Amino acid sequence: MSGVLANFEHLDSAVEAIEELRQKKFMDITAYTPTPRHEFEDAIPRAESPVRRFTLIGGLLGVTFGYWIAIWSSDYWPLVVGGKPIASWVPYTIIGFEVMVLVGSLATVFGLFALSRVPRLTMTVGYDARFSSADYGVWVATSPDRAAEAAEVLRRHGATEVRDER
Repeated sequence: MSGVLANFEHLDSAVEAIEELRQKKFMDITAYTPTPRHEFEDAIPRAESPVRRFTLIGGLLGVTFGYWIAIWSSDYWPLVVGGKPIASWVPYTIIGFEVMVLVGSLATVFGLFALSRVPRLTMTVGYDARFSSADYGVWVATSPDRAAEAAEVLRRHGATEVRDER
């Protein structure tokens, strides 16, 4: 993926550059910071995380499996006591709940790692070691015909270095 990488010394300059880039319809923007900053969270809106779907599906599969295994084991090895039904859902709710929590949490952890692509075997395009110490980086993924426009916006807002990356 090609794009433009800019290095900023000041947080406000980087945020203003991102806001103008979004006004000019550049949507694939990544900010690199030495520490988490809420200013970037406000400037770059993010969609809701799809990890919650993993949790929902894992929870539903877990509660289904919890009820099924409890009912299956009581039907396979019945304990007939005083004419009560062999498979009653009330006592199996605890087992269903516990298995739901277990499978739902494991699915959440799996979804977190799968969607964040951990472990990442290649270096992220547009990353510079300076962004881990004091500077702020803005990576704009764009087509080569719009790269000059993005670079001009970044320079106008005080980027100390702007370069094309592939």
